[in-house]
Amino acid sequence: MGEFWPVPDVLTYLAGSWRAERSVRDLANGESGKFTGTTAFAPLEDGGLLHQESGTFTWQGVPRPAERTLRFLPGGSPGTADVRFADGRPFHDLSLTSGHHIADHPCAADLYRGEFLVLDADHWRTVWRVGGPTKDLVLTTDYARVG
Repeated sequence: MGEFWPVPDVLTYLAGSWRAERSVRDLANGESGKFTGTTAFAPLEDGGLLHQESGTFTWQGVPRPAERTLRFLPGGSPGTADVRFADGRPFHDLSLTSGHHIADHPCAADLYRGEFLVLDADHWRTVWRVGGPTKDLVLTTDYARVG
């Protein structure tokens, strides 16, 4: 991966709509899947963003509708975000001031480690590595700004 693109304010950068394409690989059994859809970041009253993702997830050849909602709230320092699940539980912190960020999220006995990479003004990527007694996955999502 080449140079990262620094983002002074993550919430300003993410605001708007993005095309999302995700590959999901199960390293334990070799299965793979794909998500294609959109991710919208809409303003919240508290200065944060409501992240709503919707599209189609195909696993073992079977397409299904898929969606998720997160809340990206202003973080503890300028330009950062506190990412939370829809129900308010903490997910991870996020700072893109260097254009690159690593975040960890323990979930039961599994560990989710996310790498965030800003490629330019209109493209970014996440790579989540999920490991533990029941999961051995890599989820790579490429985002491209719409409009």
